[in-house]
Amino acid sequence: MVRYTHKAMITFVTVIHLVAIVLLVLVILLQSGKGAEISASFGGSSQTVFGTAGGANFFTRFTAVTATVFMGTSIVLTLLNSQTKKSVFEGVSTAAPVTTQSSAPAANPAAASAQPVPPVGTAPTHK
Repeated sequence: MVRYTHKAMITFVTVIHLVAIVLLVLVILLQSGKGAEISASFGGSSQTVFGTAGGANFFTRFTAVTATVFMGTSIVLTLLNSQTKKSVFEGVSTAAPVTTQSSAPAANPAAASAQPVPPVGTAPTHK
């Protein structure tokens, strides 16, 4: 009996998910617009490629199946990844607390400022 690891299961489901994405894009691009026939995609008659009914039913069903696989793998990947981490910040180390300067006035205000502060809205003059 082979025992799969959690990481191997995530990798396997991710590969299935990527294949479903590529197939879904290709199938949607192959579908024709409203009122057009699927034969325009292949350059020939749709009766020879997909039978008399054309490819509309085939592409509609294939799109539905591929979209279901895509949604299913999205949910499975979300559930598998939610078991590995509980929070985005779980592995972040906390930094040392930042020290702030006190807002207490200086002991000698005259020594702290040798020049007077100009009024607001005026340009300082340099001598």
